[in-house]
Formats: sequence, structure tokens, C-alpha cells
Amino acid sequence: MSSAILRHAQPLLTLRAPLFAGLAAAALLSAMIGGVALFGNGEIALPRSVGGVQPAPVIEASGHDVRPDAGLHDDGIRFLEPEGEGEVSLSGVREDFHAPAATESPAGAHGSDPADAETRLAATSTNPEALARSPIAGLTEPGPGGPLPIIAANGTRPSRAYARPYHGDPGAPTIAVVVGGMGLNSTVTQAAIDELPPEVALSFAAYTRDLQGWIDRARAAGHEVLIEAPMEPFDYPNNDPGPHTLLADGTAEENSRRLSWVLSRATGYFGVTNYLGARFSASQGAMRQVFGTLESRGVAFLHDGAGRRSTIEAAADATNITYAVADRILDEDLSPDAIDERLLALEALAIQNGSALGTGFAYPATVEQIRDWAISLDLRGYQLAPPSAVMARRRLEARLAEEAAAATGHDDSASTDHRWARGPDAAGADDGHAAPAESGH
Repeated sequence: MSSAILRHAQPLLTLRAPLFAGLAAAALLSAMIGGVALFGNGEIALPRSVGGVQPAPVIEASGHDVRPDAGLHDDGIRFLEPEGEGEVSLSGVREDFHAPAATESPAGAHGSDPADAETRLAATSTNPEALARSPIAGLTEPGPGGPLPIIAANGTRPSRAYARPYHGDPGAPTIAVVVGGMGLNSTVTQAAIDELPPEVALSFAAYTRDLQGWIDRARAAGHEVLIEAPMEPFDYPNNDPGPHTLLADGTAEENSRRLSWVLSRATGYFGVTNYLGARFSASQGAMRQVFGTLESRGVAFLHDGAGRRSTIEAAADATNITYAVADRILDEDLSPDAIDERLLALEALAIQNGSALGTGFAYPATVEQIRDWAISLDLRGYQLAPPSAVMARRRLEARLAEEAAAATGHDDSASTDHRWARGPDAAGADDGHAAPAESGH
């Protein structure tokens, strides 16, 4: 009978646990309500937002920044257009060849230039390779387009003051390289400044926009600088280097005026080089006039090697100017292999003559090949030097050769161990280039 009672009571036992749990929860809730009534504030409020959502402030664009296109919806993506006309350029230099009028003011006369500001900042950097800011006090006088170079009262010459210092081994084969046409293409010019070793010199076209800013930037990176004087080619005027071209048959007064304009375009260059000029360099009288002016102002001259060498040397000897004629043009053929062959030829000439000088133009291939070639140059036993150092070395070589010839009474059989005192026919006969003693004033 007991088993039957338990079987009938089983459903009641199953419901007992939930019932007890519900009674306990009700008792607990009653206790909480009683506690609040006795000791606390019975007003319970749900949390709510007190600040609200405010719209984002609208930022008005200034007159010097950008302006939104009012035709676009606010819920879409808006592209902001720059103020002003023309393509925006970081450097501010046009990509095309631009010949300004003769009355154009020097760089910086038309207000603030972003490229100039960037240059000024770069020039104040802590780059240990940076050259001194120009102009250096005492080395200028007023000119038609800006300051003209002069020899300082204490005898300091711009060709020395603006040259890159060099303290190489005089017994090691030395190579110098100049890359011209700088300033006509801003991308290539900036790449040359940034990527080429500081010993590589850069020559700038006189018509370059913001010429002084580019020269300052190059010097801040350690490159010594030349300025290019446009000279008459054989196919002039079909091939016209610009309104300030020096003409082989031009009057002395006109050529002097044009040269003064070129020289007053900027400061900071140690020398002048030619831009074209095959016909002009064939005229010894015209070259002597230019060399006389440059020598009187303490400026050196470097010819790219495309002219008549004997005429250039005769005019230089007559004026005693510091000068050099390049041994090789590196990029007459723009293929990388051809440029490499010319660079290897410079190495051979440096071993043969003690020094070698090459010139190239502002082509991307030229900059890239020179950059890659120079990386391991010292490991191959050569030293890269600024052109001013090679020009000074060749001038010394010529003087030592003259002194050696005078001491020996022009006896060619006399022996000497000094390589710099060799005669003009001692080397270079196979390659058609004169030895340094013949061309290195």
C-alpha cells in the first residue's frame, strides 16, 4: 500500500521545487521594496540622454587653400580643386623650354615662390655635404638682371669660393662628371640633385625658371654648379638657343650685353659652360672676348667637348682663364650600354692621364647610369672629384710641364718621375684627345 501512495504523490513532489523557488523570489522582492520605502528614494528613473546630438561644425575654406564644388551633394564624396590656373607643381618649374624676355626680373622678384621656400629650408639643413649659401659677400656687383660676379677686394675669385672643397689623393686616378641641361625638366633635375653623388657637378640652363632656387637646392645637396651660356650652333637660327645667344659674328658690344644677362641670372656658380655653340667655339676672336670677360670676373670655363678643341685652347691660353675641355660626351647614344662604355673610357683615360672629365645631358638614362656607375667607383681604385678640382689639377700640370721644359732646356730626352710634368704628346695619342698638360688651364 505504501508503494501505491508514493506513486500517487510523485507528481506533487515534482511541482514542489518550482513552487518553493517562486515563493522565495516573491519574498525577496517584497523585502527590497520595503527597504527602499524605509531607507531610500522610491523614485526610480530610467537613464536618458542629456546632451543630445549636435551637427558637426562646417569648416570654411580659406582663399589660399581649396574650394568645394557646390554642385555636389553633402552626402557624397567631394573632390577639392586648387585655386589658380595651370598645373600645380611642387618645384614650380615648367617642363618645357621657356625663354623669358630680356626685361624679365630675376627669380624671386614676383613674390613668394614655393620652390624658393623649399630651397631656403633645404639650405639651412644640417647636411654635412652642403656648400656655403650664395651670394658670398664681396663677390658681386649690380648687373642687368641681378648681381654679376666679381673678384673680391682680397683677391678671392668666384671660381674658388663657389667650388666644392676637395682633398683627394693626387696620385690616384681622378674622374669628374658634369650633367648639363638642369632646370628644363623638374623631375630629372630633382632626381640628379637627390641621387647623384655630390662630387658630380650640375650645369643649369640660363632660361630656367626660378634659377636661383634650383642652384641653392643643388648647392645644399653638395653639388658645385655651372651656368650655361647659349652659343651659336652651325644651323642657327633653325636651331635657336634663345634670345641671348652669343653669336660668332655678333658685335663685341652685343655679345657682351648678352653675356652679362646670362651671368646676372643667379649667383653661386663657379664657372660657365656652353649650351650648343659649335659655330661660336670655332671663332677664336669671339671665344677670346668671352674668356677675357670671364677671367676678369674670376669665373672659370668648362667646354662640353663638342667644339673645336684647338680654337678653344688657343683662346684660353691668350686670356689665361681657368678652363677645361671635356674628354668624353657620355650620352651621344642614349642606350645604357653605350653610356656605360663611355664611363669605362673615362676610367681608362684617368689611368692614362691621371684625370678624366666627362659631360652628359639631363636625360633620365644619363642620370641613372652615372648614379649606378659611381656606387663602386672607389672600390675599383678611382676617385670621383668635382670638375673644379680636375681643372685646378690640370692647370697645375700645365705649369709643372712648363717649368720642367724650362729647367731641362726643352731636352725631351731628360727623364722625370713626375707624371704631371709629361709633355703634351706623352699620352692620349690613340684616342684623339690632348694630354692634360695641353688642355688643362
